[in-house]
Amino acid sequence: MNTKVIKLTDFVLAAARRYLKANCYTEVVVPRVVRASGACENINTLFEVSFNNDLKWFNGKRAYLAQTGQLYLEALVPKLNNVYCVGPSFRAEPKADARHLTEFLMIEIEHPGGFDKLLKYIEGAVAAMAHSVAGYESTAEEFGLSADTLHRLSSCPDVFTKITYDEAIGTLQELGEAVGWGDDISSTQEKKLVEFYGNQPLFITRFPDPMYDFGKDVAVEKFFNMLPDKETPGRVLSADLILPFGGEAVGSAARVHQADVLVARLKNSRMFQRLVERGGGLEDFDWYINQVKANGAVPHAGCGFGMARIIQWLLGAETIQQAVTFPANRENLI
Repeated sequence: MNTKVIKLTDFVLAAARRYLKANCYTEVVVPRVVRASGACENINTLFEVSFNNDLKWFNGKRAYLAQTGQLYLEALVPKLNNVYCVGPSFRAEPKADARHLTEFLMIEIEHPGGFDKLLKYIEGAVAAMAHSVAGYESTAEEFGLSADTLHRLSSCPDVFTKITYDEAIGTLQELGEAVGWGDDISSTQEKKLVEFYGNQPLFITRFPDPMYDFGKDVAVEKFFNMLPDKETPGRVLSADLILPFGGEAVGSAARVHQADVLVARLKNSRMFQRLVERGGGLEDFDWYINQVKANGAVPHAGCGFGMARIIQWLLGAETIQQAVTFPANRENLI
């Protein structure tokens, strides 16, 4: 057991909380046994909860281990403005590899503002974590970080390079990658992009809108309530933050906030199709839709920080297992 990773994680979480508190964020405790509304876009990776083999123990409803607290935070934005939560995300990842875990820690934020302001919050939080570690006088002793690593973290910029999904595909093609528009960007390709743009944190923005009719299928899959970009038809106001070593560490987007549009996008999403196949339906999201109707239309945006991948970047570790205390995947359950 690596106690230095434990100390580093504790230190970084404190730095993140300080940054969020300084920017008037309120921490919220959200549920971790949830309806399907606690899922990310790939609902097939939900862990289902039962009691004595009864999958409908919760008053006839099916329950799952939460993957995200996003919708719970969204419901609170009209009342509390800037909100965040810290907690585990559970995913039935089919691969047992150097990048994926079945349980990992997330910090999630939502704020009543736009996409550009959200990216500034992400930059601020990530830079605050890096600079806090680099500036701590006992970093080398307590966290076991080398002088080269400290130099790398101290040089983390306050503003990150931003490229669109279209630009990312074009760059990859110029680098000789066999990738086409509409394809998902692989972890290997993310690494090449980060290297091409200077080995610093890199935003890939404005992904294809899964609800838009491109005349062909697109492999890129995003959450149903991402806000379409008015300036670029067929794109959503979303961004993934790619880090050296860690890869995709933050997923973010502006959110649709009109109830009728939300319902339409949900019903037309791949996520909903999978939910229906599993015996679920719109009732899994009733509480959320009702909250949106009750609280009115409030423009907002948010993101989730995958802390294991951020710690991996801070350490300069080659595998995600090196960045957590008790790594768990399909082949390793403690």
